[in-house]
Amino acid sequence: MTLVRWNPTRTMSLFNEFERMFDEAFNMMSLPQMRTLPQMWQLALDVAETDDGFIVKASVPGVNPDDLEITLENNLLTIKGELKEDQEINQEQYHLRERRYGTFSRSITLPVAVNSEEIEATYENGVLRVFVPKAEEVKPKRISIKAK
Repeated sequence: MTLVRWNPTRTMSLFNEFERMFDEAFNMMSLPQMRTLPQMWQLALDVAETDDGFIVKASVPGVNPDDLEITLENNLLTIKGELKEDQEINQEQYHLRERRYGTFSRSITLPVAVNSEEIEATYENGVLRVFVPKAEEVKPKRISIKAK
């Protein structure tokens, strides 16, 4: 009997392929005017933790920073926004329309208390970066040892 190492990413890859095929099939069957309706889409995030806080990055190319909203309530960080449709080419008949537009929202719960007064957000080259500092009481503290 041969043992085969299980690869969890292969399972997800197959799942993603099936999901793509279903999306394409249902999109092809829908009316052409339905294929261009704005949809709500989920924002993909990268969240990293440092000793000082959390760094949240979101790719939002084409989104005007004025169309983004960031809120924090009870350690729930929410990023909302809207990617507006190109109005000048709205009269064209599309054969394929894959670019997403419309509203999006994503919320994540931060695992420890944070300092909501010191949050910083920057937007550069289509990437939103939010730094959420930890509250002082949860930051790691270095304890000095006194030798006798």
